[in-house]
Amino acid sequence: QVQLVESGGGLVQPGGSLRLSCAASGSILSIDTMGWYRQAPGRERELVATIATGATTNYAESVKGRFTISRDSAKNTVYLQMNSLKPEDTSVYYCNAIGYFRTYRPFDYWGRGTRVTVSS
Repeated sequence: QVQLVESGGGLVQPGGSLRLSCAASGSILSIDTMGWYRQAPGRERELVATIATGATTNYAESVKGRFTISRDSAKNTVYLQMNSLKPEDTSVYYCNAIGYFRTYRPFDYWGRGTRVTVSS
């Protein structure tokens, strides 16, 4: 099993910033890719940003230049720095981790989500 614990969500005014964190724990051999996705009410879950081994990143067009994803591989933790937040960024943000258990079996896990609300 792998546990993903997200933190850092909350209420922020438009133009403000938040930093999300997601720590993975469990019987982990390695994590290839960690990422953030979001899902607003009535909408499908969508990619926000991912970061792979070697620090290769991928961002949704809507967040490029405003959000930055980073990871601390030693701590199995991924971060999402969100700047210049807009009301349309309001959503539940989910952490995702893809890797291998110590038994060399692959895994793909999701966190429970953290809510971000951008409103004045």
